[in-house]
Amino acid sequence: MADSQLARLIEVMATLRQRCPWDAEQTHNSLMQYLIEETAEVIEAIESNNFDHLREELGDLLLQVIFHAEIASERDDGFTIEDVAGGIADKLIARHPYVFAADETPADLHFSWEQRKAAEKGRASVLEGIPEQLSALARANKIISRARSGRVAVDLATEEVEFADLGNSILALVARGQANGIDPDQALRRAIRELEGRVRDAEASRNSQVAG
Repeated sequence: MADSQLARLIEVMATLRQRCPWDAEQTHNSLMQYLIEETAEVIEAIESNNFDHLREELGDLLLQVIFHAEIASERDDGFTIEDVAGGIADKLIARHPYVFAADETPADLHFSWEQRKAAEKGRASVLEGIPEQLSALARANKIISRARSGRVAVDLATEEVEFADLGNSILALVARGQANGIDPDQALRRAIRELEGRVRDAEASRNSQVAG
């Protein structure tokens, strides 16, 4: 008998996988649409400040994690939900030596985190590992965040802006683009490619200085 609600959920999912025709035929690929939908619904619950809704939607998102792990466990070379949990726990401990070991707390926690992450994954550039599937706006935000946390010498705007003003400014730019026959998403993707080029050039310059 399950000794926790989490263990109970894992048992329920295993049973569904064995006995429900729909659950039994699902694959990682067929479930992708639900993973995207459930993630969006979690975001909606957070933004609406509805905690009953958030609890429910987090459950739906957790189901997707359990479901994918259950599918993976059926392969000879697969993994279990225990492997998933163990892997993320190990990762968190390794990236927080100032919590779980005797290291001093870094002055720049974001920089420290990104440095450890890059070392773990053998990344040579801050641009590596940013999903192509991100929307143009989300990708731009991620690249800028990585460039700043990686201390890459590229010129980025830093002027203060209010939350509402930023949203209204973006919306106004989209409206101007539409009025002038410009696809704002396409224009942003072009600007992102140019930014990526500047980041690579700055990284190359920094690397050559270190090597010299």
